[in-house]
Amino acid sequence: MSDYLLEDSPLSAGMIYRLLSGSICPRPIAWVATQDVSGKDNLAPFSFFNVASVTPPVLAFSPLLDGSGQPKDTLRNLEELPECVVHVGSEALIEALNTTSASLPREEDEFTLAGLEKTLMPGVTVPRIAASPVAFGCKLYDLIRFGDQPLAGTLVLAQIVSIHIDDTLWDGRHVDIDLLKPIGRLAGSDYARATDRFAIERPA
Repeated sequence: MSDYLLEDSPLSAGMIYRLLSGSICPRPIAWVATQDVSGKDNLAPFSFFNVASVTPPVLAFSPLLDGSGQPKDTLRNLEELPECVVHVGSEALIEALNTTSASLPREEDEFTLAGLEKTLMPGVTVPRIAASPVAFGCKLYDLIRFGDQPLAGTLVLAQIVSIHIDDTLWDGRHVDIDLLKPIGRLAGSDYARATDRFAIERPA
């Protein structure tokens, strides 16, 4: 049994990352498209992701600074063009999603690297992945930085201005989880499927 008081603990940032990513899971994956002011597109997955608000509809995801304390292209692009498209990571596109997690020079396009076709997303300039069954066009609501040290996060609050959803998934009330096949992030190279589910009635 171990207890750590973080203000004087021996845990490095890397150790804390492994502890958090290995215990707070499965985590949904935001597959985020952004664009810089010159029109170059970027696409990257983030598993520190969830819904922050319904009225207004706001998504929250948190890109971490790299091991040198430098921001990812996603953050740099959001500061130049404050909008994005957030796709839900799904099993059908997992190989492409994994491919876009690679660290590329800023001028290279992850859509092209992963062989993904782009298409227009209403309300924003940034394109969406044509094959993705669910996507949210968003305008930047706020950015909250947690420092400039390696692995520090920046909380991105993205307000939804448009929604794309495949008609086969949505009946106006429910999303068909068996058709969507969302995947969750675990630690290391591991992912989880949403196939082993159980239900419990909530108390009144």
